[in-house]
Amino acid sequence: MQRMPHSACRHCGSLHTVSNGSSHGHHQWSCRECGRSFRATTGTPVAGLKTPVEEIARTLLVVLRRGSLRAAEEITGHKYETIGAWLRRAGTHAAALTEVLVHELHLTAGEVDEFWSFVRKKGPLRSRR
Repeated sequence: MQRMPHSACRHCGSLHTVSNGSSHGHHQWSCRECGRSFRATTGTPVAGLKTPVEEIARTLLVVLRRGSLRAAEEITGHKYETIGAWLRRAGTHAAALTEVLVHELHLTAGEVDEFWSFVRKKGPLRSRR
C-alpha cells in the first residue's frame, strides 16, 4: 500500500492514511488512526451517487444559467426529480459546493449568489408534472 498523506481521513481527520486500492472504479484510502476506509467523495454531496461528479456539476450549471429544472432536464437528459435531488443535496453542503463553484468551475461571485438564490427560491422540490 502506498502512503498518501494529502488524503485526510473523512471520518477522524487524520493524515495517517494509505492508498487501499479501488472499488467499483473509485479509489479508496484506509486510515491508520481509526481503521475506517473512505473514498474521495465520502462526506460530500455526491457520495454514493452513480453519476460522475463532472456530469452533476454540468447539470447544476445548466440549472443556474437557464434558471429552470425543465430546461436542465431537456438539455442534459437527466430526470427532473433527479436534478431536484441533486439540488437538495447541494443545499445541505452549501459551503463545500460554493468552494467547487468558485474554484473548480470558475464562477463569479454574482453567479454563485444567483445559484443559491435559485436553490432557496425552489425550496423543497416536489414533482411538478
